[in-house]
Amino acid sequence: MKNEHILVEELFVKNMFCRCSIFLIKEKLEYLGLSVIDITLGKVKVKHGVKPITNEAINNMLVRYGFELIHSREDRIVEQIKIAVIELIHHLNNVDSLVRKSDYLVEKLGLSYQYLSKVFSEHEQQTLEKFIVLQKIERIKHLLDTEEFTLSEISYMMDYSSVHYLSSQFKAITGMTVSQYKDSDRLSKRAIDEI
Repeated sequence: MKNEHILVEELFVKNMFCRCSIFLIKEKLEYLGLSVIDITLGKVKVKHGVKPITNEAINNMLVRYGFELIHSREDRIVEQIKIAVIELIHHLNNVDSLVRKSDYLVEKLGLSYQYLSKVFSEHEQQTLEKFIVLQKIERIKHLLDTEEFTLSEISYMMDYSSVHYLSSQFKAITGMTVSQYKDSDRLSKRAIDEI
């Protein structure tokens, strides 16, 4: 049998928001009999063996672990938006607070912010702006839990114009002040894929 019959396929995967998901999905796809050529957050390039694995079988495996295949272009864009926002807020720490979220998304995805915002709102049950704010609040909770930074430093890192603005938005979203959160059992954190 010639190699020209071996299928190489690019798969788009929902809910791949952290590096550990890359390792898990790679391991599980290889267990199914696929060779993983390249894998990044949200995207996997695989090579099928002599006997191709169906997308249904791949999706069934992914669903068991909280992921799923993405098929439509707009759903892929929404997932790319989520990954970019999470990357900026949770992984890059937004240490250069001069980088605006909208500029980052436009540069990362190569599409206008108006279009990204419209597509996101049409496919999610919240606006893109609300999603960004919710991600920022979860990151603030994490930073408060580490007790490594002052509230002023967190405010700067998370691109707030003032501690007062951060505090008022935190209370509006969580229903408690920053001080109340610090004094609480701190169990109100949400997983990134649940926001």
